Amino acid sequence: VRRWRRDLHMMPELSFQEHNTSAYIRAQLDALGIPYTYPLGVTGIRAVLSGAGGDAGPTVALRADIDGLPITEEHADLPYTSRTPGRMHACGHDSHAAMLLGAAKLLKARESQLPGRVVLLFQPAEEGLGGARALIRDGAVADVEAIHGLHVLPDLPSGIIGTRPGTIMAASDRFEFVVRGLGGHGALPHTTRDPVVAAAAVVTALQTLVSRETSPVDAAVVTVSRFNTGPGAANVIPESVELQGTVRALTQATFERLHRRLEEVAAGVAAAYGCSVTNVSWSEVPYPPTVNEARMVELVLDVAAELLGSEAEAERVRVIEPLLAAEDFSFYGGVVPQAAFTFLGIGDPAKGTNAGLHTPRFQVDEEQMPLGAALHAAVAVRWLQDRAAAA
Repeated sequence: VRRWRRDLHMMPELSFQEHNTSAYIRAQLDALGIPYTYPLGVTGIRAVLSGAGGDAGPTVALRADIDGLPITEEHADLPYTSRTPGRMHACGHDSHAAMLLGAAKLLKARESQLPGRVVLLFQPAEEGLGGARALIRDGAVADVEAIHGLHVLPDLPSGIIGTRPGTIMAASDRFEFVVRGLGGHGALPHTTRDPVVAAAAVVTALQTLVSRETSPVDAAVVTVSRFNTGPGAANVIPESVELQGTVRALTQATFERLHRRLEEVAAGVAAAYGCSVTNVSWSEVPYPPTVNEARMVELVLDVAAELLGSEAEAERVRVIEPLLAAEDFSFYGGVVPQAAFTFLGIGDPAKGTNAGLHTPRFQVDEEQMPLGAALHAAVAVRWLQDRAAAA
């Protein structure tokens, strides 16, 4: 698993461009003797372990995302650092793919004993472009009754397995718009309609969408992360200001309300300063909340506790609080009856693996990857066994 992860770490590719990554994964599946369908969702792979019943029987899926990020890695001294300038596996997707290959190897060894089928999904484009939706569109989960996803998390101590029933991750969307006014000389502000002052007021006003319009027990975020006046002299008031940011919420209703209110508040505040809001745009693929099915979560928690063995070790299995991060695994929950998303803790300050996701310092605690591979495989086996027992 370590070798697979390090090989993949050296070849990060952006969403829907994972051609070398996909070819590498397919080569490993060929070596394991596992058949697959390719391409699905542009660069995605659907591999199948048929089990004792061949093409018949219940079907459970395991999913890993495979795309990288436009980030320059700081770990240039590592022998397996990214070989592609400005690209990095800064969200652990290399480890996700490696752990799923590890699970594939474990399951292949007992394929003839499986009371059903296991589908392995190597999914492209999780980072903002909704690769899960593309796989669903291409029929990758049409016959799947349950699905499990696994993500490394440096915010959890190494070796902790965390999940929860219900909403585990937020809905997310990105916005941008332009506050447009009338520029002029900085010495004559009364002859302008200053978009900088208007945009600053918009940023402040948008904070009330959460602090004064959203219940304190209904978590949400409105973040304006970019405030761009463009190039120009220090004594010139610009014609416009571009704002960018993100909206997140744990419920779809709050998410939709924040969408509507953000546009209303931005336009209204800008108008009060004699300016207008134009060029409003949102993400091509907004992500809904990731909602775990309760029975699948119970199964994951039981399996994880059994894997860890002793009662003391089983304390590493935790029901965690929801995160305001987002995941396109959420789309599977809309079409697969039983879906569960689980986090594997990799945070260890002594190893330097506690740097955050999406940072150039991110690293994976590779010692936890066998646990992730085993968890994936055990979840699939247990689900099939329970299903067979209930038949």
